[in-house]
Amino acid sequence: MTTVITQVRLPKGIVKEVDKLVTKGLYTNKSDVIRDAIRKLILEQQIGTLKTNLDSISEVRVARTKL
Repeated sequence: MTTVITQVRLPKGIVKEVDKLVTKGLYTNKSDVIRDAIRKLILEQQIGTLKTNLDSISEVRVARTKL
């Protein structure tokens, strides 16, 4: 996977919460926290646009592999 550097400005309170997640060992570093949060946001948006059918689970799996 190719990565691109993107600068983001965050309020101090959010950065403190991100640091807590890293300190607790839930993530390796801040970048992992932010990547995971963005993936979850995008996936939620994509799931909201999926048509309701009997094979929605496989549609969600396909959407996740694109992230």
